Amino acid sequence: MQALLVKITPDSQTIVVDDTDPKPLTSIEELTEELPDNIPRFVLLSYPIELSDGRKKYPYVLLYYRPATSGQTNNMAYAGAVELVRNEAGVNKVIEIEDPEDLEEIEEKIRD
Repeated sequence: MQALLVKITPDSQTIVVDDTDPKPLTSIEELTEELPDNIPRFVLLSYPIELSDGRKKYPYVLLYYRPATSGQTNNMAYAGAVELVRNEAGVNKVIEIEDPEDLEEIEEKIRD
């Protein structure tokens, strides 16, 4: 698995990688720890799935993390940018999550 967090900067409203050291996260545990408690984030995720015939598939999806405690201003900024990030990243599927614990079922959500 590889994940990269993306945020919208509050001052300039630009979309940037959420770290000065943009190394991909390689586990769900790492990703869960990196998600903020009250600010939305976009996560570009490549997650390995084993198909019924044993082959591996690596779908590339956009997670739209929208915690229930985030403010209205942040929610509006991120909601308005979902399609832009989706198109720029070249992903086909957007999955919304509200709690880091939702990542425990990410494989099922990707398969849907």
